[in-house]
Amino acid sequence: MRSIEDLLREIDFEKGEGLVPVIVQDSSTKEILMLGYANREAIIKTVETGYAHFWSRSRKRIWMKGETSGNTLRVEEIMIDCDGDAVIYVAKPSGPVCHTGSRSCFYRGYRVSHK
Repeated sequence: MRSIEDLLREIDFEKGEGLVPVIVQDSSTKEILMLGYANREAIIKTVETGYAHFWSRSRKRIWMKGETSGNTLRVEEIMIDCDGDAVIYVAKPSGPVCHTGSRSCFYRGYRVSHK
């Protein structure tokens, strides 16, 4: 099993000035649930606790998804893209993920027509 240090070496935090985008995917349905951002500390807390942690760009602090709502994300796997500048938390949600009460933050769509 790889260490946290191995994982962190694979993530390129420099491209995003210390942050990487984190996509959250439901481990059961494979649905995309949300997009957040993480710094090194948020990734470490996620690995250590098993719950999704992010960096709040507005509040300028680490936060755990569900810390106020109770709708946590239990992370089962962390995936890193080929460039190391994006991450996926494959997780099991305990309730709605979006602050609007929707299951996913991605509930609005636009159909692209091909002519």
